[in-house]
Amino acid sequence: MLDLTRLRVIDAVARCGSVTAAAKELSYSQPSVSHHLARLEAETGAQLLQRVGRGVRLTPAGQLLADRAAEILGRIDAADAELSAHVGLNAGRVRLAGFSSVIGSLVPGALAALARKHRNVEVNLVDAHPPEALELLRTGQIEVAVIFRYDETEPEPEGVRLHHLLDDPVYLLSTTPGVELAALRDATWIAGCERCRSHLLALCAEEGFEPRIGYVSDDMVVMQALVAAGLGVTTIPGLALRAHHTDGIVAGELPGSRRHVYAATYGAPPDPPATAALVEALAEAAVSASGVT
Repeated sequence: MLDLTRLRVIDAVARCGSVTAAAKELSYSQPSVSHHLARLEAETGAQLLQRVGRGVRLTPAGQLLADRAAEILGRIDAADAELSAHVGLNAGRVRLAGFSSVIGSLVPGALAALARKHRNVEVNLVDAHPPEALELLRTGQIEVAVIFRYDETEPEPEGVRLHHLLDDPVYLLSTTPGVELAALRDATWIAGCERCRSHLLALCAEEGFEPRIGYVSDDMVVMQALVAAGLGVTTIPGLALRAHHTDGIVAGELPGSRRHVYAATYGAPPDPPATAALVEALAEAAVSASGVT
């Protein structure tokens, strides 16, 4: 049977990138980490690390075990939190990850409402893009992930359950009232990173052109500032406008273009009490949010 301490060691090596850094994070000596890794190789019968110069890196077998270790350890931590909450909501912890515009708009009200109802429930919050949030969810490092998806987005990993919160309109930002997307084929565009701009590319493709991207930023405040300065045009979701609106920009809703926002949980229902209470608070905040539903 695999030893949990040794699983924590290989997980730390995978995340930290070296034996030295893993030892520092775990407050172990470097020889102790090396000993645990050697014992883990003996127990599994597989080579888990290989030397590269003065350092080491995980073999494919080592990376596979490290991935599973992260999931196992996350599930143990999640089980501990669920057990704490099993007797009710007088105590317990729930961990939440969400993308920046929902954290700046929907989440604060939901957390405030949760705190009023259940004062002793601890909530931890981290800012994360949907792919990273879903990985945190899968490995048990959080209990709820607030994510968005478009119609063309790939399906979520197996085991993820989606709780619909709202459909978020997408707006075209420029400095010209009434301008339409098709008229901006020669404009300079402001876009997110390559992973985040897929919906913009799809919208422009429907109008028969590829946008000429001059500026790249995932920061919705920066994107609006660039538009206000007359440096380009962009698209932005309604929640981002709700969180921050720069003077001097014109926002026109793009008909039929929406991103779907969900609270994601993992595993078979029912959710633990603290998790269910947070999802309920998020749903209530979504219903009461004006101008974005």
